[in-house]
Amino acid sequence: MRKLGWLGVLVGGIALSIYSSAPVSGQQQQPQAMPRPYGTPPPMVITAFGGKPVTYKAPRTPWGDPDLQGVWSSDDMEGISAEGRAGGPGGGRGRGAAPVPAVAPAGPRPLYLTDEELEARKKQVASRATDRDTNATSTFRNDYARRAFPQTRLLVDPADGRMPAIRPDVQARVMPRGTFGAGPLNSWHDFSLYERCITRGIGGSVLQVIYGNGNRIVQAPGVVAFSYEMLSDTRIFHVDDRPHVNQKIGMYLGDSRARWEGEELVVETTNLTDQTAFGVNGNGTQHSKAMKITERFRRVADDIVQYQATWDDPGTFVAPFTVSFPLTPLDGGVLLPYECHSGNHAIEMSLAAERDEDRAMAEAAAKGIKRERRAINQNQGGGGRGGAAGGRGGRGGAADTGAGTEEQ
Repeated sequence: MRKLGWLGVLVGGIALSIYSSAPVSGQQQQPQAMPRPYGTPPPMVITAFGGKPVTYKAPRTPWGDPDLQGVWSSDDMEGISAEGRAGGPGGGRGRGAAPVPAVAPAGPRPLYLTDEELEARKKQVASRATDRDTNATSTFRNDYARRAFPQTRLLVDPADGRMPAIRPDVQARVMPRGTFGAGPLNSWHDFSLYERCITRGIGGSVLQVIYGNGNRIVQAPGVVAFSYEMLSDTRIFHVDDRPHVNQKIGMYLGDSRARWEGEELVVETTNLTDQTAFGVNGNGTQHSKAMKITERFRRVADDIVQYQATWDDPGTFVAPFTVSFPLTPLDGGVLLPYECHSGNHAIEMSLAAERDEDRAMAEAAAKGIKRERRAINQNQGGGGRGGAAGGRGGRGGAADTGAGTEEQ
């Protein structure tokens, strides 16, 4: 099993101020004074073409619905963070990211690059893809961007591109990270759901990371199945009038109901637990059971599905927020199996090591020796970072997905 180590930061809210607006589909937004009210997700913002009008009509299934089927990937969002800052939440330290000015401009960063900036980004992405293709040496291949898009950040609402603040009374409700030294480690509850091979949650499963970004869509009359590559979750969207299950029933990936609004598939998910979070790989502040997620899917070209998700949880964030970005065809077109089994003994060994240290500390104290407790993680290193590496079908390479991302 491939044991991942993400020391990347969460994509969850860290900003201290928030503004919002009602965005017009596919167009640049301007900040307004009032935050968006809860329960009012914005219309789709089609970022794939920099806010230009989209008239594309998707092909139809035999029963007449827009055809979204395929295996799609968020690989091309490499280096684009939630807030659009290199090294910011959800992004890397600029590797594959849009050019960043030496001096940050005053006010909100525009949602889209200028024509000149987009051309520079295209050259940058193409150059790095060629370098990774031709200089790959690793037997383990990461995935990376091949295609440049004009958006500067994932957040399209609030309009200033800043994550809403987390409510002060829940800021300590953070997903545990046992294999990264976030002790003490006393039970499996001190490890994240990802480390326990359970789920990365809805947000963490679709955001771009160093590999495993495939998403498969399969349709049948009245139902759509959406599968994730990493941890192999599959969600079922019922496209009919059936009600949600009893509100007392909570599930890691919630209960989803869908409807077609013209070209868009709109999916509303409720009945979530309070054990998942929004951030990369499911890390970050855990949301409440009141969370409602509204997703929108629209095929805007033969090879692009625009994906948008609004996170609405008055029990965690001071306002709702929305991310939107294009999904593009996955190289190879097949989801690879992710053989995860509780970190392949990582949890067992981590807990055993902690108990060994308990005994060692007690023995030292009995001898009158005072010393600091040893850190859970020592001498960490690993491949997959810094060097060129090819990817699946050529899409690969050591991409940062937050400060200190490593394959350990």
